[in-house]
Amino acid sequence: MLPPSPPRLSPHPSNAASRRQVPDGSGYSHDEDASGGGAGHADAGASGSGRGREAAITSIGQASWALADAYVAEDEALLRARDRAREAGLRPVTPTAGSVLRLLAASVGAKAVAEIGTGTGVSGIHLLNGMRPDGVLTTVDTEPEYQQAARQAFRASGFAVNRARLIPGPALDVLPRLADSGYDLVFCDADRLEVLEYLAESLRLLRPGGLVVFAGVLANGRTVGTGPQPTEVLRLRELLREVHESDVLVPSLLPVGDGLLCAAKR
Repeated sequence: MLPPSPPRLSPHPSNAASRRQVPDGSGYSHDEDASGGGAGHADAGASGSGRGREAAITSIGQASWALADAYVAEDEALLRARDRAREAGLRPVTPTAGSVLRLLAASVGAKAVAEIGTGTGVSGIHLLNGMRPDGVLTTVDTEPEYQQAARQAFRASGFAVNRARLIPGPALDVLPRLADSGYDLVFCDADRLEVLEYLAESLRLLRPGGLVVFAGVLANGRTVGTGPQPTEVLRLRELLREVHESDVLVPSLLPVGDGLLCAAKR
């Protein structure tokens, strides 16, 4: 179902001769009293219409995100993996973010993908769906029980056992053992305190033209928030700055899920 069309904010017929539509910068327009009279009444009306426009914009935005999440349907195996993630207190990528991962994997013809943070397999399934049929996902997590759930999810999604290599252990212990320039895409969704180290390892692992993707970089809006922030948010800000200023990366920050930071290695 498509989201509703934006409301037409037109003047009341009885006032049409004395009012005109002027842009307000929000993508809509509002009425302006051409006679200049009745300022108090006009102010009250403007306040009410302003609240109405904000509510309409919010409603349209919510409908748009709902459409985006439903646009690429997730099968039963993915939905079960999501349920397991929620039961474990994890926050997997949203359906929209997952579809972007699938698209990115397909766009680079990914045969070798490294994933930092297996979780219960939600992001892994999306990546595998976008990879070449002979591609292998190497995924790292500190929690063996999560990887066991992911292994079951991959099997339920119809992927052969040899399509995924699950390695337990801290990422910064495992990644140095992976081959230089041996990967088409590296996806990072793990300890935010280590994102700068993940970036350094990703640059080593990626071939020229490969992609690095970080999930959750907006941190529920805290990355752009004011006032004191926890160390993990400060690290995310450093990550955003470093990727933006890098001479070897072509970056883009996508406002899907809790933010996807994507960059191609030159």
